[in-house]
Amino acid sequence: MSDLIVVGFDSPEDADKVLLKLSSLKKEYLIDLEDAVVVVRDAEGKVHLKQSLNLTAVGAASGLFSGSLWGGLVGLLFLNPLAGFAIGGAIGAGAGALSGSLTDYGIDDDFIKSLGNTIPNNSSALFILVRKVQPEKVLAELGGFRGRVLKTSLSPEQEQRLQAAITDAQTPSPQAGTF
Repeated sequence: MSDLIVVGFDSPEDADKVLLKLSSLKKEYLIDLEDAVVVVRDAEGKVHLKQSLNLTAVGAASGLFSGSLWGGLVGLLFLNPLAGFAIGGAIGAGAGALSGSLTDYGIDDDFIKSLGNTIPNNSSALFILVRKVQPEKVLAELGGFRGRVLKTSLSPEQEQRLQAAITDAQTPSPQAGTF
């Protein structure tokens, strides 16, 4: 089961910096992120979402592949596989992009927008769904980012450890368990 963690930051750039750090930790297999979204609220109070996974592009790519494959096979029946490949690919890419844009994966966008409207102007928040984590190593890397936990599905003890790690420049003491 994944854990939801929402951390708010005073600067519009800080959530991006933390996500970049978490991405590098993901490459080291220290954390497994299911979904991540950066929310930035500009000076006028408008909320901007930056999804880590572009479902429109993923849908278009998979639609292009499957449409090309099926179009080529149907084209073989009519002795023109190249035309079938091209037409099937175009139709598949369009259908995949449309289905990807209508799909919501991971954290609910309505929840993200509603919580994003509560953060102050010129600030940001990071929403992450975490599958697995090496808590001691990840918390040690997050020290000094100066954020505040806004919402989480963690236990109270885990939430306190996370809050301590992102507010103190010092490394938290390692303990067994998750976050």
